[in-house]
Amino acid sequence: MIQYKITVLFTFFCFLFCEVSAQSTQDNISLISILEQTQKKFNCNFSYADSDLKGIVLIKPSEELNLKSTISYLENNTPFIYTFLNDATITLSRKNEQTQTVCGTLKSPVNDEPVANATIQTKSNATISNQNGEFKLVIKNSNEIITVNFIGYKTIFLSANDFLDSPCKSITMIPEVQYLNEVVLNDYLIKGIDKKSDGSISIDYTDFGILPGLIEPDLLQTIQALPGILSVQETVSDINVRGGTNDQNLILWDGIKMYQSGHFLGLISAFNPYLTKNVQLIKNGSSTVYGDGVSSVIAMNTSNEINTELDASIGTNMISADAYIDTPIGKKSSLQLSVRKSMSEILETPTYNQFFDKAFQDSEVVNNSENIFNTNDEFSFYDASLRWLYQFTDKDLIKVNALVIRNNLDFQENTKINLINLSRESNLTQNNSAAGISYQRNWNDFFKSEILLYGTNYTLEAINSDIVNDQRLLQENEVLESGVKVNTLLQLNSSINLKTGYQFNETGISNLRDVNNPVFRDLIKEVVRTHGIFSEIEYKSKDSNTHLNIGARANYFEKFDTFLVEPRISFNHRFNNHFTVEVLGELKSQITSQIIESQNDFLGVENRKWILSNDDDIPILKSQQVSLGLSYNHNNWLISTDFYYKHVDGIIAQSQGFQNQLEFQEDHGSYTVKGVDFLINKSFKKLSAWLSYSFAENNYAFNTLTERDFPNNIDIRHNVNLALSYSFKKFKFSSGINWHSGIPTTRPVFGNEINEDNTINYNHPNTETIEDYFRWDASAIYNFKLSKKISATAGLSIWNILSSENTVNNYYRINPENNVEEVRQLGLGFTPNAMFRVNF
Repeated sequence: MIQYKITVLFTFFCFLFCEVSAQSTQDNISLISILEQTQKKFNCNFSYADSDLKGIVLIKPSEELNLKSTISYLENNTPFIYTFLNDATITLSRKNEQTQTVCGTLKSPVNDEPVANATIQTKSNATISNQNGEFKLVIKNSNEIITVNFIGYKTIFLSANDFLDSPCKSITMIPEVQYLNEVVLNDYLIKGIDKKSDGSISIDYTDFGILPGLIEPDLLQTIQALPGILSVQETVSDINVRGGTNDQNLILWDGIKMYQSGHFLGLISAFNPYLTKNVQLIKNGSSTVYGDGVSSVIAMNTSNEINTELDASIGTNMISADAYIDTPIGKKSSLQLSVRKSMSEILETPTYNQFFDKAFQDSEVVNNSENIFNTNDEFSFYDASLRWLYQFTDKDLIKVNALVIRNNLDFQENTKINLINLSRESNLTQNNSAAGISYQRNWNDFFKSEILLYGTNYTLEAINSDIVNDQRLLQENEVLESGVKVNTLLQLNSSINLKTGYQFNETGISNLRDVNNPVFRDLIKEVVRTHGIFSEIEYKSKDSNTHLNIGARANYFEKFDTFLVEPRISFNHRFNNHFTVEVLGELKSQITSQIIESQNDFLGVENRKWILSNDDDIPILKSQQVSLGLSYNHNNWLISTDFYYKHVDGIIAQSQGFQNQLEFQEDHGSYTVKGVDFLINKSFKKLSAWLSYSFAENNYAFNTLTERDFPNNIDIRHNVNLALSYSFKKFKFSSGINWHSGIPTTRPVFGNEINEDNTINYNHPNTETIEDYFRWDASAIYNFKLSKKISATAGLSIWNILSSENTVNNYYRINPENNVEEVRQLGLGFTPNAMFRVNF
């Protein structure tokens, strides 16, 4: 209780300090800070090089000045010229520099029409093209890189040398049809997290802030900072979005479905954040492009931009080391390679030991009978990826991706029988391989198409050696999926896009159980082929205040001769300048899910295995979701509230992980969630502070179980996150607390715990809850230069500062003394981590 009071008091003083700091008097502040405040105040954008503005301070301009008066004040008090490219974009260039001027003409590939009002810039200067597509640009030297940007066309990077060879260079722009999903809420929590007009959350890691407990931008840990999302088990492989289970999330890597998402049994994301351009999270109202995922969509995408300069990085933390390189291959192609490897074979750090204890607690790796002991336990992981881009014409792009994820566990079981020492090896491997090739073509200014061919393979395999009974059990769960996706986008006019497409995928899942003594082998393999066609209209009003996506997806499942139509809608409207109302809705279906047949399967480590629907006792999952949201955004305040209803039908009892009287019962049913997500965020000069709260009521409804209606196993009624993030020059700091009410549990009947058949006599399912969850985290990062071309980053984080003993799961068993005992599975304790990274 004292720790809780100290934490609350500490947090109160943090917010008090923030408010006092925000009300400081007119002291000298940095020019960068003034520009950032001006951007937010007048909804404009400045283009400048951070290095040019470093160290420049001045008195903050008066709050009574308008935008033009503020720019005039800055121009008179700083060594820069402020050029308006349009009403909301201003570039900075130094005064009185020795320069030279280059010129060019921008043309469209369609009838050589001029491209007007395009932005042409270097790090120090910028201009726009006139109505004839002509421009002149002042450059510092011939080695500068000139960037050409215009909506609807791909960004072009050119060397200034290319302009010096001819009087006025002619440049043909490459069309790129853009989607209408504009940002409606910038910096939703921190820098790099934005909310789009279609209701999705976009995470951009090219310019990212910092979250509590994270020193590296772990993709699947980041989304858990958002309202309505948490992991009851503290893992990235068990993310619960608005009361759904992890297998109901559609996780995509460059359009390829992934059946494994984590290393270290889900404690670490398996996807390298330094190679991922952005992540899109959709809780509801998803595009018709997406099939599967009745709970959410998590879509990760790498960049489609060909790198013109060598980019490389190497880094390490207390768990693993990684490196990547992105290098150009000629002018039309670039190749990216990356690898990450655990370091446990060389060094077992305190962080590794905490992860190991958390991941393998209550499994055969650490638990065994009195006469058997385990030795030589070794766990390792690695991942490697490849991406090749080839822009063989101005209109055509080929992208090739490949990803390999590997986890491996080995240990020896030892005993002595008849004075003879015996030893047997048990092991577990969890692997995912994926590859895809996509071809994108911009046919003209208004039409774009893309085709993706992909394959993905997931394998979970365990060999469990029973040394006493001289028995070996082999278990294997394999998913093999291949598919093709065709997407087209037609821009009908400046306000309306038409998106259509087709998807086919073949999913095969096999489950093997093989015993050598007595000889027994059971292999089950199922295959389902799915065809999907989809279409949707995207509308944006001319004033950008109204956005509407509406469409439908039709899925046909060959094996079941079943045809399902799934309408989708997302509507967003801004009014009174500061308020936004949002309506989202969708119907979705899914044919894959994970089940637990026995808690001891696969060494008790990763006991969930994938299965396919059979349209009988394992139905097709079907979901219905609708939500209504209202947000207020003004003067660096963001207040957002979402009310939602979610119903998922077709769940099976074995997929829910029961560890009570329902553990071995078979049935299917549904769950229904009614909830609200609330967020309040206040941004100061260099600091962002936020409070999020989620309430959800999540209940089962089964068909034939003795207990049909009762709370869901992940019925978390209350969930609170309170945090702040601070940035000053090259330093970033973040701290926050996580609290949620305990998950439901089923306790034995007090005083009559054991039935006559020597089984546990339980109360009604999930009528009680375990103790509340509480965790306080902090993290800090410092960026610095090692040389002109080499930068470095150092970071330190602490997960669970107070070392709170959080129970993430519990169950009951009968011990050798014939008494019922409680087994508690705990979350991570005090877990420090450190990182160091060098960028070339």
